[in-house]
Amino acid sequence: MEVVITDRPEHVMADIVTNAVAEGATTLGLATGSSPLATYTELIRRHREDGLSFHGVNAVLLDEYIGLEPTHPEAYARFIRDNFTDHVDIGEVHSPDGMNPDFRGAADAYDALIADLGPVDVQILGIGSNGHVGFNEPSSSLTSRTRIKTLTEKTRQDNARFFDSMDDVPMHVITQGLGTISDAKHLALVATGEGKAEAIAAAVEGPLSASCPASILQWHRHATVVVDEAAASRLRDADYYRYVYDHKP
Repeated sequence: MEVVITDRPEHVMADIVTNAVAEGATTLGLATGSSPLATYTELIRRHREDGLSFHGVNAVLLDEYIGLEPTHPEAYARFIRDNFTDHVDIGEVHSPDGMNPDFRGAADAYDALIADLGPVDVQILGIGSNGHVGFNEPSSSLTSRTRIKTLTEKTRQDNARFFDSMDDVPMHVITQGLGTISDAKHLALVATGEGKAEAIAAAVEGPLSASCPASILQWHRHATVVVDEAAASRLRDADYYRYVYDHKP
């Protein structure tokens, strides 16, 4: 695992995506939520000003709320269009079907679709304050596949700021499992702010454990964690990570 501590996480993340596209990537895994927003803004800028093209690249989303129409302002299918894909020349953008009454069938179909398109070249990830990635809450199996998950009250509270009230936050989602996520060639997780510091420390330096789903990155053959100084504030070996990155060959 590579840990990058920087005052411009969005530039490091955008470099990862830009390099992958230049090397022929055909499938990107996209996360939603606040963590990757600055990265998407930088990628849009590079597309408009530097000629970065996503032609021939498809995308898959990590997750979707159950019961929200794709056009709902807080649906992740809508979020990614508004904040990224409608602003670049990317190909098809796939997301779980949260409106399919056969939720388990929809989850299985999405997992099969990712396998057909994949492997995902770069999977962008955020991290929840409880260590979740995608919507794999603590106790999620480290080899889990795309499935239905019940959100914790903590996650629903964290997401309530995007809705009119807590009662409007869905309780269930379809999410890629940790095993599905781990099929990607490169996992790139970004986190900023003191509120993510404890989760980052657990994911990077704690035990590999279902109690911190993001710790699955420790087990991956190619994982990068990109954080600002605040999110890195509880890392025991922060000076070592800085040294390694400064002397990267």
